[in-house]
Parts: sequence; structure tokens; C-alpha cells
Amino acid sequence: MPVRSIVVYTATAVFDLLLPADSRSLKAKRSYVRPIVAALRKFEVAAGEVGALELHGRTEIGVASVAATPAHAREVVDSCEHLIAGRPEVEILSVRHRLHGDDD
Repeated sequence: MPVRSIVVYTATAVFDLLLPADSRSLKAKRSYVRPIVAALRKFEVAAGEVGALELHGRTEIGVASVAATPAHAREVVDSCEHLIAGRPEVEILSVRHRLHGDDD
């Protein structure tokens, strides 16, 4: 019996976010970051604060999605971007996307 090759695709994105002016302490910053990360996890992605950890008023949130097709992996990460863009308390400064496959 032939062995079937399984291909896995991973889409990632890092969102550089500007937080409201009242996030000048790490406690206040966490009060904005935690609900965003919790909302992202509803898409069944790995999500967390990955950068600008010591900066007040800024954060970088990373997400990763694993799927059987590149289109589905991208679709999930795009949904995450749409969710963050719809949050009035933050401003997206930049987004870095990557798609990884078996040939990477």
C-alpha cells in the first residue's frame, strides 16, 4: 500500500498595534491585550503578545494557523486581522504575513 504524503500549511501574522493613551502602565496594557488575544483564540489559532513587551502604548500580537490548504490557512489569519481591525480601541500600525508549506 503506498504511503500518502500529507501537506500542512501554516499562516502567520504579526500585528503591530497602537494602544490607547491610558495604557501607560503594564497593567493597563494587559487590560487591552488580554481580551484581544482571547477573542483571537476563538478562531482556533495560537495567539499571544510577541513583541513590544516593555513598551507602553504599543504591542505586537502574533497569530498562527495550521491547515490542510494554503487558502484555508490564509482565510483564518485574514479573519483574525478583520477582528483586530474592528476593535475601536486599537490602531493597526502594520501587519506582517507569512505562509509556510512543506517546501520551506
